[in-house]
Amino acid sequence: MSIHPSKQTQRPLLQKFGIGCVVIVVLSVAGYWVNKTVQSYLGQSAIAATGLDIMSLPDALEAAKSSQKLVLADMSAIWCPTCRRLDKEIFSSEIVKAQIQQNYVFARIEYETPEGLDFRNTYDVVGFPTLLVLDDNAKKLVQLPLVFEPQEFTNNLQKVSKAVSY
Repeated sequence: MSIHPSKQTQRPLLQKFGIGCVVIVVLSVAGYWVNKTVQSYLGQSAIAATGLDIMSLPDALEAAKSSQKLVLADMSAIWCPTCRRLDKEIFSSEIVKAQIQQNYVFARIEYETPEGLDFRNTYDVVGFPTLLVLDDNAKKLVQLPLVFEPQEFTNNLQKVSKAVSY
């Protein structure tokens, strides 16, 4: 009598292991896709709820030149919970929107786009959300601290706009 398993009992074990691995991979990919889809939907909803006029960076730079305003550039990812929090708590605030509309042109740069890659490379951005204030020639003036209190955020915007004279 042999104590080694026969080849017949080894093969089903390997087949079961292989099928189990495939199932785990498929479930993982499906879970990732579902999560990203839900997070993206929530992100789109949060952006829409801000009521801000959102422009691409090139359009915002053009508008800034003609209106003599600064550009508030928001590098975000649509699926990012922190970015969504920024949209809900800061960009949806009436006092923040009033300050932006008075002194800034708002640009949102999506992290996972070619524009996002250019933005990251040009301004050495390593994470998101990142808020930069640019002049109408696309020169970076300041990176705003990430805060979630509307009055503090508005104060930061006012400091920058007062420091830059047009």
